[in-house]
Parts: sequence; structure tokens; C-alpha cells
Amino acid sequence: MAPTITALRVQKRNRERVNVYLDGEYAFAVNILTAARLKRGQELTEEEVARLRQEGERDLAYQRAVRFLGYRPRSRQELIRYLREKGYEADVIESTVARLEAQGFLDDQAFARFWVENRGRFRPRSARALRQELREKGIEPAIIEQVLAGLDGEALAWAAVTQRLARWKGLPWEAFEKKVMGYLARRGFDYQVARTVCQRAWETVQDEES
Repeated sequence: MAPTITALRVQKRNRERVNVYLDGEYAFAVNILTAARLKRGQELTEEEVARLRQEGERDLAYQRAVRFLGYRPRSRQELIRYLREKGYEADVIESTVARLEAQGFLDDQAFARFWVENRGRFRPRSARALRQELREKGIEPAIIEQVLAGLDGEALAWAAVTQRLARWKGLPWEAFEKKVMGYLARRGFDYQVARTVCQRAWETVQDEES
């Protein structure tokens, strides 16, 4: 006996999805457009059930991916990890990623630019630290080098220090130097850049206090 649709119920938490019941039991969920083609009493073949179940899973994966990307731009690898953690199979993940890339919602080069610019505004760090962060995000080396090309290490270090400089005013040189050098080292700046910026910061503080 062919499976028969016995109920179609819109989900309470997601009005865009409809639960499909076969022979009195929940079977799968589909999007509202697909549900419009179904009706109670309709018999389905096993092949149709499998196809509808897969369509529903792909649609839900896409919806979740779009929400995930809505918080902030993501790398391709970040999205793949997220969907894996949600339990999706490789073919569903691949189709979701391909769909989002085709729509322009997933672009590793755009993400890398966003990451570097955002760091520059809010948490400046060295090109070396940025390179490592982008690698961890799964960005290809060629894209990383293209995005980091032309970055001024000293300018980045100065931007980092100026965000904290007010905290260090009034400190004697030894304490000031320790604070600045340690702060820049933790953000990946090399010694020479850190030394130059530290001296500049000290002179700036002295000028303001005189």
C-alpha cells in the first residue's frame, strides 16, 4: 500500500515550513511552496517520499545557513563546519554551499577583506596574526596574501596602541615599556616594530603631560 498524506501542518516556530504526515505519523517537513503542491489523501511512491524528504532537508539547511551568515560574514569553511555540527550529510552541505556561492552570499575573498578591515577598526593586530587567523578560517593562501598585501605593520601597531594609550598614562618608563611591548607582542608584532611604536607612544604621552 502506497504511503498516503494524512495531514499537512504549518510549523509553529517556522511558518515557512510544513510538517507532512503519512498514514497518521510525522514523516518529514517541506517548505511552504512545496507543500502547496501536496494535499491530504494524496498517495506517494517511495521515490517521491525520498525526494520530498531530501528537498525538505536541503531547504532547512539553506535556511539555517542564511541565518548563520546573517550574524556576520563567514568563510566557506566556517559554514561547512557549522552545517556538519548540525548533522547534515556531505551532499546536502555541498549543495547548500554551492547555492550560496552562486548567489554571492558566500565569498572567501570578500570575507577575508571584511576580517582584515574589521580587525583594523576594532582590534588591530599584525599581518602575521591576521594571516594565522585567516588560515584558521580556511581561507586559501593566495587569497590571504592578496588581502594582506600592502598592510603597514607600523601603522597597525600604532592603531593598536592608541586604543590603550590612555590606560598607560602616568606610568614610569619601565612600566610603560613593559605594558606596550607585551601588548604588541601578544598581537603578533615583531620586536623592531613594537620598539619603534613604543618609543613613539612614550613621546606622545610625555608631550601631552608637559
